[in-house]
Amino acid sequence: MKLLLAIPDVLDLLSDVFPQVGQGFTVTALEAGVASVSMKTRTEHLRPGGTVSGPAMFTIADLAFYVAVLGVIGPEALTVTTSANINFMRKPLPGVLRAEARVLKLGKTLAVGDVLVFSDGVEGAVAHASMTYAIPPAARKPQT
Repeated sequence: MKLLLAIPDVLDLLSDVFPQVGQGFTVTALEAGVASVSMKTRTEHLRPGGTVSGPAMFTIADLAFYVAVLGVIGPEALTVTTSANINFMRKPLPGVLRAEARVLKLGKTLAVGDVLVFSDGVEGAVAHASMTYAIPPAARKPQT
């Protein structure tokens, strides 16, 4: 895999196609098939008991994988999640969540990978997601 978009390119695309998501997230690293995204949790991300909600953890996992895929296919906003499975493993703390995504297989029509979600102050991953994205036909060009 070859990196086709840099962090500023991905941020520009996100602000154009997902302005509602762009705020509150930071893309901290992007390499060919690998992305790291962080998010400062807010009150709306918490559930009773003071833990971070499952939907908030899913959102950062999904966004991190989207960034990792865009990095290797280019600016294709219509790349979409077709399958996702998430396992919640530990109680995350309010504060900063970090997601580390990697593309395990990049095919002509699908990208498959996984994401680990970490919470500041918690040892080990708090969630693991397996992701599959559909790639628009025009987006997938042969790698050289």
